Amino acid sequence: MSPELANLILASTLDTLYMVAVAALIGTLVGLPLGIFLATSGKGELFEAVAVNRVLGLVVNAARSTPFIILVVAIIPFTRLIAGTSIGTTAAIVPLSIAAAPFIARIVEAAVREVDQGLVEASLAMGATPLQIVRKVLIPEALPGLVLGVTLAIVSLLSNSAMVGAVGGGGLGDLGIRYGYQRFMPEVMVIVVIVLILLVQSVQTLGETLARRVNRRLRRS
Repeated sequence: MSPELANLILASTLDTLYMVAVAALIGTLVGLPLGIFLATSGKGELFEAVAVNRVLGLVVNAARSTPFIILVVAIIPFTRLIAGTSIGTTAAIVPLSIAAAPFIARIVEAAVREVDQGLVEASLAMGATPLQIVRKVLIPEALPGLVLGVTLAIVSLLSNSAMVGAVGGGGLGDLGIRYGYQRFMPEVMVIVVIVLILLVQSVQTLGETLARRVNRRLRRS
């Protein structure tokens, strides 16, 4: 491997990590409260708002069911408005974040709904407010599932970040298309695939390890 190619791979890997990290952060900041609300706003629940719950559920489902590559193209005007351009790693963060938020929201909703409702009822009986229950009961009890959910979301973002390279998003996907496909350099494509696999394995291992540690801590307490 030439030094020039090695530098390109390193730069593209860093671009991918930048896109995924920022998109995961934004997606979590939006998806976490949205998922908690979806899990606690049904009939008879802490923040009962059935109509709002249904509307938000439809929006989340619509966003999740839209193929990512179509989403990237469809929101190009919005991406330009936010990032000032529709090309490059910073611009790619916009569709990645929009795709991540509803994905994380549904994962959070599922994790929160797994919490024993007896704990919620006991907390209400002791006079805890809904917000206190969310902070001190639901989130701590659902934490292992939340960690695994965010891990899954990051893995999905790594896949999407490679896909966004097809429309000039930068990163490893862009490198694979420009050099591996357009310049007939299959070795570059192979290296890109290997790097992506290593990134996915690293994220998955880290997430599972963190979830186990959090779970053990909860059991001790």
